[in-house]
Amino acid sequence: MEIRNLVSGSAAVCGPDLSLREAAAVMMSEGIGSLGVVDRGALVGILSERDVLRAVAEGADLDLQTVGEWMTPEPDCVGPDLEVADAAEWLMATGYRHLPVVDDGELIGIVSIKDVLWALGSEG
Repeated sequence: MEIRNLVSGSAAVCGPDLSLREAAAVMMSEGIGSLGVVDRGALVGILSERDVLRAVAEGADLDLQTVGEWMTPEPDCVGPDLEVADAAEWLMATGYRHLPVVDDGELIGIVSIKDVLWALGSEG
């Protein structure tokens, strides 16, 4: 199975100037663990629940500090034709929990390790 089967064709995104509190509220309301950070149409980062947790632990002002200050910049991305098993190996090797999927320069989704494990379990 290819990773394209795990994405809907769009991803939850925000801009780098959004406050951490607003970003966390979006993630909670959408039930997701990360947001693609887009600036002028380009993926410039990813904000994960780990990034928010790090900000809280380091005493960030969630209302004043922005996504751009705490995101992981220039995240590694994969294409939609990557096999799910290969994505699983890659996630395990890197320790990442979220994997942006880009097609022709456009973010089409973010796959979580949970999505990948579910897909591997359903293939068997």
